[in-house]
Amino acid sequence: MDGYRSGFACFVGRPNAGKSTLTNALVGTKVAITSSKPQTTRHTIRGIVHREDGQLVLVDTPGLHRPRTLLGQRLNDLVRETWSEVDVVGFCVPADQKVGPGDKFIAAELQKIAKKTPVIGIITKTDLVSQQQVVEQLLALQNVMEFADLIPVSAVDGFQVGALGDLLLKKLPEGPALYPDGDLTDEPEQTLVAELIREAALEGVRDELPHSIAVIVEEMQPREGRDDLIDIHANVFVERSSQKAIILGHRGERLKQVGITSRKHIEALLGVRVYLDLHIKIAKDWQRDPKQLRRLGF
Repeated sequence: MDGYRSGFACFVGRPNAGKSTLTNALVGTKVAITSSKPQTTRHTIRGIVHREDGQLVLVDTPGLHRPRTLLGQRLNDLVRETWSEVDVVGFCVPADQKVGPGDKFIAAELQKIAKKTPVIGIITKTDLVSQQQVVEQLLALQNVMEFADLIPVSAVDGFQVGALGDLLLKKLPEGPALYPDGDLTDEPEQTLVAELIREAALEGVRDELPHSIAVIVEEMQPREGRDDLIDIHANVFVERSSQKAIILGHRGERLKQVGITSRKHIEALLGVRVYLDLHIKIAKDWQRDPKQLRRLGF
């Protein structure tokens, strides 16, 4: 098709800058894990935007931050590796927070690739502030680095999400679609299921937990003799018994809620009924242990 473009884009920004919510808004469905806790995305989940004039494959990276653990270091390496492989980068900065040292740290890193890869500045969460504040934020961001383009958006009320899609698409090379029509992500279903469980486990827990939760789906298959029910057995890993108690909750109530919430999302994802069996396990200090990191998929 003449003029059809296809390629890869990724959103970067400090933790909790609205990257995953924006990915979901562009794709039109939930593929990236979103949570009000920073540091929740660990896997490069790709969302695929199908349009008449092109195909945009979104790579969602963890937030770049100053690393304190081996896991933190590996996440940062993953971000840089992703930047070097995409056609365009969207740098997300929330409208309701001052441009700070974290943003400048990322901008300094982005400047190293800006000659080769266009960087679009994106002011996210514009629904939370006045128009005047959006203008001020755009000016503040302009001073941080030189962008190929600047755009304010809100994934929540859909403000300029389509326009952002246009901007990203324009930066892609001409070429055929990379994925079949109808595909929304190339992540294996098991990974998405694990992320949905992890997202539900993160809801409403105290700040010390996000880094410490990992989920592994041990088994996922249709129940024998039935094609309308899938059995899923998953383990939620934490680092300490005190954290296990937090997720378990009083008389197991929290864990039950995690099961109910994640099952709803998993059933929507798979389009079939699900029996979910969850267990909490302790993997002591796994974030600092290379062997355990490997076992948990990092």
